[in-house]
Amino acid sequence: MRKYFLLAFIYCVTIRSVFAYTPVNAAIVINTKTGEIIYSYNSEQKTQPASLTKMMTLLLTFKALQQKKVSMSTLICISKNAASQQPCSLGLKAGDKISLGDAIMTLITKSANDISVAIAEHLGKDEKTFIALMNKEAKRLDLKSTLFLNPSGWTNHRQLTTVKDMAKLARALLSEYPCYYHLFATRQFCFRNKCFKNHNNLLGKNGDIVVDGIKTGFVNASGFNLAASARRGKDRLIAVVLGGKTGKQRDALVKLLFQKCFKKLVDERRMSRYPVQIALAGRNTKGLEKSSIKNNEKPESPMTSGIYYRIYNHSDEKMGRCGQHKIN
Repeated sequence: MRKYFLLAFIYCVTIRSVFAYTPVNAAIVINTKTGEIIYSYNSEQKTQPASLTKMMTLLLTFKALQQKKVSMSTLICISKNAASQQPCSLGLKAGDKISLGDAIMTLITKSANDISVAIAEHLGKDEKTFIALMNKEAKRLDLKSTLFLNPSGWTNHRQLTTVKDMAKLARALLSEYPCYYHLFATRQFCFRNKCFKNHNNLLGKNGDIVVDGIKTGFVNASGFNLAASARRGKDRLIAVVLGGKTGKQRDALVKLLFQKCFKKLVDERRMSRYPVQIALAGRNTKGLEKSSIKNNEKPESPMTSGIYYRIYNHSDEKMGRCGQHKIN
């Protein structure tokens, strides 16, 4: 009897593990200025955000800086709880201190979980209170499908989000705290004689497209995630991909999405200015959908299929200010 009970228990644990670690493939591209959705795939499908969670931790940090509750030189004390966090971590011991400025750069580049918790404990007085602030801010930003349960993004099967919500969060960081956004373009940060490379490998110029932020993430349950922002001329887009099989695959998809969607913006402007001439030239002016899929078939996943995208109506969100800085 005990043998059968043990086998049943192992079976249940195995099945639960299989379902708990099945990443969801999802992607979205939005126009940063208008909030308009340009491309969308599984935008409402819930999955774990992994370290994209740190975007909210950083947003609340920037908010505290803007309200002058803290400064970049404020010292953050590492608690036993923070020091015990799973890697990726900076590896500081309980009782060690780090300036808030260095802590922010550590989150942006190394994505250290211990520093994320240390910031949360300092700003919220304890981690639980800070998590409540995260969810309060999520409600303000209308992140309807997001629940935060820790400040780092460490695996929790109840901590869920969608690409749509992560795009809104990334947009809020750009629009409400533009004087801090440039920090996300940092490619390397050095602390105590150790240098950490930013995990966002797309940073920099690729032709006439410049990627200048913002956050990567990975846990087994989510796959490889990336929220990125790029500009070309006066246009700026935000792309979010969740559930990549590898970091390279995820990066390649985001790169392709930027290329396709920036081109779409240019094509739409050209069509709006010269609709008759374009129509006479044989250009297709019907509808707002395009596809690179043969026979116009909807792909099962953007991770393995061609690119398709749709335009949706999306209400503009209030744009905040931070000093005199502007994000193009």
